[in-house]
Amino acid sequence: MSEAVSSAVRVVAVVVTWNRPDLFVEGLAALRAQTVALADIVVVDNASDVSVAPLVGDARLVTLPENTGGAGGFTVGIAEAMALDPDYVWLMDDDTIPTPTALEELLEVASHAPASARVFGSRVVWTDGRDHPMNTPRVRPFASRAAIAAAAAHDAYPVRSISFVSVMFDARAIREFGLPVAEYFLWNDDFEYTARILRHHTGFVATKSVVVHKTAVFGSTDVDPGPRFRLEVRNKLWLLRKSPALSPAERVLYAGATARFWARTFARSSNRAVLREGLRAGWREGRSGAPRANSDVLSATPSAEVVRSFE
Repeated sequence: MSEAVSSAVRVVAVVVTWNRPDLFVEGLAALRAQTVALADIVVVDNASDVSVAPLVGDARLVTLPENTGGAGGFTVGIAEAMALDPDYVWLMDDDTIPTPTALEELLEVASHAPASARVFGSRVVWTDGRDHPMNTPRVRPFASRAAIAAAAAHDAYPVRSISFVSVMFDARAIREFGLPVAEYFLWNDDFEYTARILRHHTGFVATKSVVVHKTAVFGSTDVDPGPRFRLEVRNKLWLLRKSPALSPAERVLYAGATARFWARTFARSSNRAVLREGLRAGWREGRSGAPRANSDVLSATPSAEVVRSFE
């Protein structure tokens, strides 16, 4: 990608943070050290116990009055980023540290991607360099050999969904599909949103775009989630019942994959009683209800009006 092209592209980064000031500062410094300069950075403080305001420098800070989870935080962040007229919006958690060329490599893949491309993700590794199992993207099923080969020529591969740990959206997709579902709070919000967009468009992981996800341990989300398992169950049922992210055939396939995932979660858990209660509560909520509108969930936030504009 030429320097002229990179300087003309406006990328706004969004970081959602909650009670991890040291990692947040490290990640913010890494964003500012990118080989392609960002147009702006939006920080969403999800009601941290101690405000991050003294740490953000010239980044744009939105402080929420209560913790809205990753789903609410990214919904607010994307809405605020879009008000800055970007070409792309780049999302990441506060424990995600992008390597210096992470953005450059995302833009490189985007510059060679087909016209249908709207979503671009990074390779996510843990602190020791291993691929992080928590952020393994879903490879696009039935992608043609030609499409796979074309992507591989530019160090990429096609995917069906991507984690929010480091994902860059073409702003056109956000205008077309709106925002994530804030009511999800935690779990499956990134799956639902990226799958919703990628049902109609294409997305790629750029293997040379590397970020380090500094989680406390190396592992996937099915290792003893505890009470949060309620949200996994509820949100997955909402996704399967209410979301336009999946085709009818995919709903069947993902329902089967979900059943296997839950069984594996139970098998690995040391406190199955908590999981059983989470399963019962999540099943009840997921079967009988539906997510509220983002404008209702986020009505008490400073970004209520900009979020409402997407509805």
